[in-house]
Amino acid sequence: MGSIHRLGLRELGAWRDKPWHARLVGNFLTGLARFVTGVRVRWVDCQPDTCQRVYFANHTSHLDPVVLWSALPPAVRALTRPVAAKDYWTAGFVRRYLAIQVFNAILIDRMEVRVNRNPVDVMLQELGDRHSLIVFPEGGRTPGPEVAPFKSGLYYLCKRRPELELVPVYIGNMNRILPRGEILPVPMLASVTFGPPMWLEAGESKSEFLERARRAVERLRDI
Repeated sequence: MGSIHRLGLRELGAWRDKPWHARLVGNFLTGLARFVTGVRVRWVDCQPDTCQRVYFANHTSHLDPVVLWSALPPAVRALTRPVAAKDYWTAGFVRRYLAIQVFNAILIDRMEVRVNRNPVDVMLQELGDRHSLIVFPEGGRTPGPEVAPFKSGLYYLCKRRPELELVPVYIGNMNRILPRGEILPVPMLASVTFGPPMWLEAGESKSEFLERARRAVERLRDI
């Protein structure tokens, strides 16, 4: 467990790929996110690991990717890339810098989803053989604590890479800390709960898998 909090050769390589200023900003944002939200991080029947994973979570705030990324131990964080909306995260220099240089985010163009530029293809290409992903399968922010039905992207990602370990995550209270339309966060306590890993089962249909994954996130809400 202790080694997860130190960078090994593989994680150190990923971290050193970033410019020094991006590493500095990343460390600052991690501390700031924890300070502002007072986030409580829990691992339920799951342990931090640098193996390839897909962390899939509910989505109620623009701060969700930052808070979830900051909740990961340093060695895991160094290898984990949020999947985010290109139109939001490239609007202005600061957001673009954070997305590209600090978070190493995979930016998806929601306005131009085409067959020859399928978001799943983009994620698979950027995932490679060492990175993990943070995804929000609801496809957009929801106003409250309920978990909305999942879009199909997570299913097709797992169909192409069935060996990927899927970790459900519930992010609590962020809809009240930074509600839709607000700029400044309200100082309240947040929580990030990681649940037991799951995989796409052989013969499982798209609808069955997506509902099982949605329920896995929803169950963490009441823990």
